[in-house]
Amino acid sequence: MIKVTKLSKKFGIDGGAVNAVNNVSMAIGKGEFVSIVGKSGSGKSTLLSLLGGLEKADSGSVVVDKTDITKLPDSSLVNYRCNTIGYVFQSFNLIPNLSALQNVMLPMEFAGVSKSDRKKRSKELLDKVGIGGAKQGRKPSRLSGGEQQRVAVARALANEPEFILADEPTGNLDSATGKKIFDLLHDLSRKEKTTIIVVTHDLSIAGKTDKTFKLQDGALVK
Repeated sequence: MIKVTKLSKKFGIDGGAVNAVNNVSMAIGKGEFVSIVGKSGSGKSTLLSLLGGLEKADSGSVVVDKTDITKLPDSSLVNYRCNTIGYVFQSFNLIPNLSALQNVMLPMEFAGVSKSDRKKRSKELLDKVGIGGAKQGRKPSRLSGGEQQRVAVARALANEPEFILADEPTGNLDSATGKKIFDLLHDLSRKEKTTIIVVTHDLSIAGKTDKTFKLQDGALVK
């Protein structure tokens, strides 16, 4: 369960400040598939960064399973990002000199999982997202965009997070491949009870999620 209450974040610019997130309140239940929509610059990515503990809020709270992450020290936030959440980015953000398998193994190394267990789980996750056989040993440059995003999804699942934050995960993909990634995330929320929060500009995707929140100038609109 994620409960956001009166969350705000400003960024300073020449001559003033911008309310990137302005007094936002929302609730997201376990296993829900939620979309956050809005025009470019509406605050979607900033809100996602606040939920993930990548940005510090100016005011308000983000309570995740009874813990307000806005009050956590940096050391606890690192643990939160490593074990509670998984990220999927529009640009994939895979490490280019590592294979698909090694990319998925990496978060588990930070979490202190043994090498044998890291390798076993990574292979299972890649198989689950449709990256099998020799492709697991390929570096990102030898995979298609859709395959790279599947690796990114597998990596996000590596430490069995309670929820996944996906920032425009289909934005760099063609419509057919994007639909497959969306279906994959949808499947995870249904079968694994993983909470999925997707930032998207694609209203066809938003219309298929359990809840849709729309941001305009940093504030939620009905």
